[in-house]
Amino acid sequence: MPQKIIIDTDPGVDDTMAIFFALESPELDLIGLTTIFGNVDTELATTNALRLLEIAGRTDIPVAKGADHPLVRPFGGGVAFVHGDDGQGNVHLPPPQTKAIAQSAAEFIIEQVMRAPGEITLVPVGPLTNIALALRLEPRIAQNVKEVVLMGGNALCPGNATPAAEANIHNDPEAADVVFGGTWPVTMVGLDVTHQVNMTRAHLAQYGAADNPIAQHIAQIVPHYQHYFESAYGADGIYVHDSSAVAYVIDPSLFTVERWPVRVETQGFSRGKTWPNMLSFELPPWENRPLVTCCVGVDGAGVVELELSRLT
Repeated sequence: MPQKIIIDTDPGVDDTMAIFFALESPELDLIGLTTIFGNVDTELATTNALRLLEIAGRTDIPVAKGADHPLVRPFGGGVAFVHGDDGQGNVHLPPPQTKAIAQSAAEFIIEQVMRAPGEITLVPVGPLTNIALALRLEPRIAQNVKEVVLMGGNALCPGNATPAAEANIHNDPEAADVVFGGTWPVTMVGLDVTHQVNMTRAHLAQYGAADNPIAQHIAQIVPHYQHYFESAYGADGIYVHDSSAVAYVIDPSLFTVERWPVRVETQGFSRGKTWPNMLSFELPPWENRPLVTCCVGVDGAGVVELELSRLT
């Protein structure tokens, strides 16, 4: 049976690739998208999610709009220099013909998880506000969700939003600390591995050559995103962030993991840093915290090959 998943998303070029990857993978059953601020504001994230499902011919999948701002602070704004003003590489798609459902993202997550205990994996690939809100509203989802596989964080490497912090966690560190502290199985697919998954220019050219609307949309939106990685990092192509979380759900054997308790810094210039306790003894900030599965190694070529095989 395909694995039921909900993707919590802020589309976003790499979110778009991750959503399409999930839709084209027979191992997965995408039962809903929930939206969040991050790459763009939540309203635009919701618009983009609806449009992406239209492009994929999957308007049967519900979209639930999420929180407009982090738990304790205002939203600092999107990252147009990475994803474009529209979050879709400045291609400016027409408005969607469909609408989000009436339920909030947190309400939708709770309903779906409690309706199918042990069956649903949450795959947040943006800030963790909706996931934290769902857990606060209904703590029993921690015992009823199958797993939380998130794209975010940096255990052993520098951040990308600041020297300390990865962007998704930096956007709402308080929510991330709630999620990492929950009594549910959490896997962190962070920069430790996503910066080892390189989709090169040659790989990206395959999207433009593929005769399907999903691949053609990716080919349209990726140049803006690619320009950012090549100018900021000197990369050949792009690093694969959000799709790496989807790849983990499909095939965890592509990844090497360690298990540590994780706290998230919420103050000062290290705000958003995910701190694992790798010592052999407990320290007060990590006491009674659950172990988080932290991805620390990856078969990067295997992840790229898996995604391209589904989308091109």
